[in-house]
Amino acid sequence: MISVIIPTYNRPALLKKAIDSVSAQTYKDFELIVIEDPVQEGPAWARNKGIKKSTRPFIAFLDSDDWWDKDKLAIQIDTMQKNPQYLISHTQEIWYKNGKLLNQKKKHKKHSGYIFDKCLPLCVVSMSTIMLRRELFDRVGLFDESLPCCEDYDFWLRASVNHEFLLIDKPLTLKDGGRPDQLSSIYATGIDKYRIKSLHNLLKSSSLTLSQRNLATSELQRKCQIYAKGCFKHGRPEEAQSYLNL
Repeated sequence: MISVIIPTYNRPALLKKAIDSVSAQTYKDFELIVIEDPVQEGPAWARNKGIKKSTRPFIAFLDSDDWWDKDKLAIQIDTMQKNPQYLISHTQEIWYKNGKLLNQKKKHKKHSGYIFDKCLPLCVVSMSTIMLRRELFDRVGLFDESLPCCEDYDFWLRASVNHEFLLIDKPLTLKDGGRPDQLSSIYATGIDKYRIKSLHNLLKSSSLTLSQRNLATSELQRKCQIYAKGCFKHGRPEEAQSYLNL
């Protein structure tokens, strides 16, 4: 019933832990697809390649530095089959940083239903928590391979325009951060640049309601002003002005 897709890049030790957590699932009706990115094409490329190779009606993603509770797939597939009106679900998660339990901030709170407004400021859905029906890709497209990061933020935005998210209120996903090889660390100082690109692309589409367009425009303006301020601070006035113009 489920295709599990793990994209990875040069993480053999972490990858083993992720794969072991999939092998240990109490639900066994899945295929596991591991996509190694040999030339740093990026996570969107790896995820899309996994999607194209997959054959099952439900798809779950697991980042190679995360792992699952043994009942994650069993609980999530059962919940989705009992709620066929939802095309996508996500779970609660437990965060660690350098091996120590990390308390999540209020802004990271997870939500159910129509969450478009919650998806605008930051990425509020974690990739390793989701399970979705394959038809969602037919409706909103695949991951944007032009984005070296924030491809998840971009996808949740597009999906949340017209689709409800089902929250399974159990911590079934675990992650350990604080490493320099993570995209959130590599792009920490310029991550909003890619969210701005995503918002700009979204606003060029005709799928938004007036209320959604107003919310997205307001968030785009806010992000452009913040990013421009950072550009001025770091001696990049031309780049700053281009974002103020946008």
